[in-house]
Amino acid sequence: MTTTFPLTDTRERVILWLLALIQFTVIMDFMVMMPLSPQLMRSFDISAAQFSGAVSAYAWCAGLSGLLAATYIDRFERKRLLLTVFMLFNLSNLACALAPSFHVLVLSRAFAGLTGGVLGAIGLAIIGDLVPPQRRGAATGIVMTSFSMAAIAGVPLGVGLAARFGWQSPFYLLVGFSLAIWLLAAFVLPVLTAHLAQRTPLSSVLPDLIGLFRVPGHLRAFLLSFVTILSGMLVIPFISPVLVGNLGLQPADITWIYLAGGCATFFTSRRIGAWADRAGKVRVFRAMAVASVAAILGITHLPQLPLLAMVALFPFFMVAMSGRTVPMQALMTTVPDPRVRGAFLSANAAVQQIGTGLGALLGGLWLHTDTAGHISGYGINGWVGAAITLFSWWWVGRVQPAATVAAATAPLKSPA
Repeated sequence: MTTTFPLTDTRERVILWLLALIQFTVIMDFMVMMPLSPQLMRSFDISAAQFSGAVSAYAWCAGLSGLLAATYIDRFERKRLLLTVFMLFNLSNLACALAPSFHVLVLSRAFAGLTGGVLGAIGLAIIGDLVPPQRRGAATGIVMTSFSMAAIAGVPLGVGLAARFGWQSPFYLLVGFSLAIWLLAAFVLPVLTAHLAQRTPLSSVLPDLIGLFRVPGHLRAFLLSFVTILSGMLVIPFISPVLVGNLGLQPADITWIYLAGGCATFFTSRRIGAWADRAGKVRVFRAMAVASVAAILGITHLPQLPLLAMVALFPFFMVAMSGRTVPMQALMTTVPDPRVRGAFLSANAAVQQIGTGLGALLGGLWLHTDTAGHISGYGINGWVGAAITLFSWWWVGRVQPAATVAAATAPLKSPA
């Protein structure tokens, strides 16, 4: 049965929070690798650069998967596609937990990227199908609280379990939690088939995919996504190794730092989304981009600080970094024509994952670890990330919604 539109406010919010839970598992799966890095580096006897390779494997495969998804995401009913990909993602977590060596872990992370990289695009496509444009900022803010939930509950719990029972335990936790969410989604999500009425012939799939990258407005949006994610991933994967190796914190201390940051973003993500709806997505993105420049430079040039000071300062970094993502993701849902929204968002997710992989790869190549475990070169990552963020501040003004572009290019009607 096809869902009836419009949805009630209650039903809409239930669906949005369910999408947030699904994204919670994807983000926790990705985020928990970073604070686990000191344990993984010891367990497998690898360097920071090698660890960044595991992060990059996930990102490259997620990018490839998202790009391929652009050829089929609009050809299937949304609910069935989401449930299928989510189950495969859950199997990837089981593979990670059972990995006996670093090479097998990298392959398992690649499998996780192939599946997890599509889930975000499907979720955004569902938002685009269900929520009017004037409320998509707030809707995206709700789904983006998944980042906060992962930082508040997922990552601290995962790190705590890893410290007590081994690095595999967070992945076992994800397996159980994802199964529960999958069952909930099977009952709660509506069937979404409206986009299938405009499904293109199979022979047109590849030309249409290439066509996505021929639209100037799409290319401007893709570049914004790429540089925004790239600037963050030059810094984020290496926070935990630097805190442990350079500032002398214990791996278990990372729990409190991420918990503080997650608590802050849990309250700010929805408010930033609502602010973007009121003040404009471009304006809010620019405000948060400026804040993120200060956050990036601060986190990459930390002096010796006690744990309490880090717990107090880290929320600013988390709020600034997540705060620019909320208006950017909401802006992305307005860029394409509704007929190709799913394909565009899949391609955009692929572009973001390429930025993730490239950022982690470059960031790891620039770092050097001495025999004492001290990591040097992190400040360079910060300066490059800040410069790229300033570019995104300027470039976002060139990204426009499809309706705005259509109105600007429509031929003027002659008076009767």
